[in-house]
Amino acid sequence: MQAPDFLVHDSSDTVGVIVVEGLEAGQTLTGWVMDTDATIEVLALDAIPLGHKVALSDINDGDTILKYDNDIGKAVADIAKGGHVHVHNVKTKRW
Repeated sequence: MQAPDFLVHDSSDTVGVIVVEGLEAGQTLTGWVMDTDATIEVLALDAIPLGHKVALSDINDGDTILKYDNDIGKAVADIAKGGHVHVHNVKTKRW
């Protein structure tokens, strides 16, 4: 496998973390699912910066976002598979 574009720590995660710079909308991204050693592909709908997240499947407004098998917040808008997941569409559940 070539170097991955994103990492998924747990197969239950709903997002992957981008680990390379310069990803463009329309690019097919390759990801590595660490707990199963699987390789997956996702078509990027947006340019996604290094360290930000990509949706691994469609996420509905109100759904819990899982990263590293942990609840990191809830979607505050629908996010399509391959979409950019960050503070503009995810908020904490604390307040």
